[in-house]
Amino acid sequence: MTIKKVCVFCASSRQAEPIYRDVARELGLLLAKQSMTVIYGGGAVGSMGALADGALAAGGQVIGVMPQFMVDLEWAHPGLTELIIVENMRERKRQMLESADAVIALPGGSGTLEELFEAITMKRLGLFLGPIVLINTLGFYNHLSQLMQHAVNEKFMDPRHLSMWTIVDEVSEVMDAFQNSVKWSQSARKFAAI
Repeated sequence: MTIKKVCVFCASSRQAEPIYRDVARELGLLLAKQSMTVIYGGGAVGSMGALADGALAAGGQVIGVMPQFMVDLEWAHPGLTELIIVENMRERKRQMLESADAVIALPGGSGTLEELFEAITMKRLGLFLGPIVLINTLGFYNHLSQLMQHAVNEKFMDPRHLSMWTIVDEVSEVMDAFQNSVKWSQSARKFAAI
């Protein structure tokens, strides 16, 4: 599988610790240097803005997907390669995921987590076959990892489903995570009924 477009789920919070924005910018730089197009929610602030700024600074292509009401509120990043305006949040998620070869989730709030779980669910059903990577800045996803293990322990999920995503601590680990998750992705459909 060749990864050309990467969907990144991330936050727009301005109150979060600066390290989260620093990591988002580093990710944008990395993806641009790998000639991978960034697809994200189109925002100009928080981790969203930092991600886009990082990729654009390195000459990368950045596609934002944003509902009209957010554009009307002037939340869109002004320097994107392309801004796709959609009707609602559901259409936003659909467009972002359907356009992507891989998914990365940076730390974020309920919106980021909702997007991440939709991607995991689509992969579980064999409808999205790309890698899913969570960047665990400051141990942000530790509790989520414990929760998913608990779901396996309680037999709501099969242990093999824990292989649907990879958690990394550093942006520098993302490319290896992509490479190592492709093999599972190509055989994901056969696990859909488990």
